[in-house]
Amino acid sequence: MVKLNNKTKTFLSEYNLYETDEIQQVQLQHRLDLVGEFGIKEGMSVLEIGCGQGDTTVAIADAVGKNGKVIGIDIASREYGAPLTLGQATDRIKNYRLGERVTFHFGVDFKTFESRDKYDVAVLSHSSWYFKRPEDLLSYFKKLRRMTKYICIAEWDLYFTHISQRAHFCAASILALYSNYVNNDGNIQNLFHKTQVIELLEMSGFQIAKQEVVDATYLQDAQWEKSYANSIRHEFANVSAMIQTLVSSYYALMNVSNENEHSLNSFILCAK
Repeated sequence: MVKLNNKTKTFLSEYNLYETDEIQQVQLQHRLDLVGEFGIKEGMSVLEIGCGQGDTTVAIADAVGKNGKVIGIDIASREYGAPLTLGQATDRIKNYRLGERVTFHFGVDFKTFESRDKYDVAVLSHSSWYFKRPEDLLSYFKKLRRMTKYICIAEWDLYFTHISQRAHFCAASILALYSNYVNNDGNIQNLFHKTQVIELLEMSGFQIAKQEVVDATYLQDAQWEKSYANSIRHEFANVSAMIQTLVSSYYALMNVSNENEHSLNSFILCAK
């Protein structure tokens, strides 16, 4: 059982959100830490790309306060996601006081999103791996350069520092290969290392202002991704022998962990 810090306990008592959802409480704690590193302040307007079920959105809404606003956009439909769909998860948020600060848009591709507003901050929190190609992520960054003063990105850090994180790295690698060789709409379409994201940001006209690593080892994601990777192993049966060999090596490394795995950390990039 993860021990919740004071920041998380304060959030739970103030908004009465996720009071009985222990899994979501753990996820919330990490998102509060990420948003703390972003430096988002009260009264700001924030555009979040790839808001999903609102895990980071609620932490941003807390940071901007009652006079701020958060616009969450996701290309997926309200019916996407499990165990709660995006619609169910975000409707829960909207039913609480914190939800008054948030507007969600689902089934919306940011490339066609129209807005005359200028935002103080744009956020992509654990959403870059949804992009299949670097040029797709680059096009988003270029559009955001025209719409925002500051951009904050959080993503899993592929540079794992402990052997217990290797299973998560292998699972993510398997799922990225899965997306390239077996068509699917999973939440890992490609893996972007921090250096690649920095390069794409700089190509878009942003200048890196901050880099940080935030502890995420206590999160449940390593177990979730490992379980999902094992569940789809049979679907590699028709890929080339070379890819089957590579995938088999990743599976061997992933499953040797004997259930003693920790999640990768998150890296933070902020640019202006």
